Amino acid sequence: MANSFLVVRMRGTVNVPHWARTTLDLLHLDKKFRATIIPAKDNTKGMLDKIKHYVSWQELDVSTTKELLEKKARKGGYQKITVEDITKLGFKNTDELASSLVEGTATLSKLKPLKPWFALSPPKNGFKRNTKKMYGEGGILGSHKELLAQVRKMI
Repeated sequence: MANSFLVVRMRGTVNVPHWARTTLDLLHLDKKFRATIIPAKDNTKGMLDKIKHYVSWQELDVSTTKELLEKKARKGGYQKITVEDITKLGFKNTDELASSLVEGTATLSKLKPLKPWFALSPPKNGFKRNTKKMYGEGGILGSHKELLAQVRKMI
C-alpha cells in the first residue's frame, strides 16, 4: 500500500467540468504541469479516480521528492526555499522533509510558508506516449507507472 502519491496535472484548464475543477482546486492543481504530493487515504484515492482524465499519478520515492523540493519548491513571492525555511518547519534538512512527505506524515498544504504545489515545465524531448489517453491505452493519464522518470524530465 502506497503512503503518498505524486500527482501531476497533464491537461489544461479549458472545457473542464465544474466537478473536476473543484477537485483539482482542492488538490491545488490549478494549472497545467502543476505537481503536488498527497498522502494516500481512501478519500484521496477517490479524488484521483474522479479526475483521472486530467492528471497522472504514481507512488512516490524519496529521491524524486528531494529533487522536487530542492529545485522546484517555492514560498511566497515565488522565491526558492532555504535551509532556514526547512528548519523553521521542524525538519533538519531536505532529506528528512522528503522522507516525511513520502511516508505521508507531512502534507504540502500544511507546511507554511511553502506553496502546496511544484510548477513543472513541459518535459524535455516531449512526451513519449499519447497525452490524451489513459495509461492503459498507451497514454499518460491516470495511474502512471513511469511518471517519476517523466517528472525528472520536467524538473
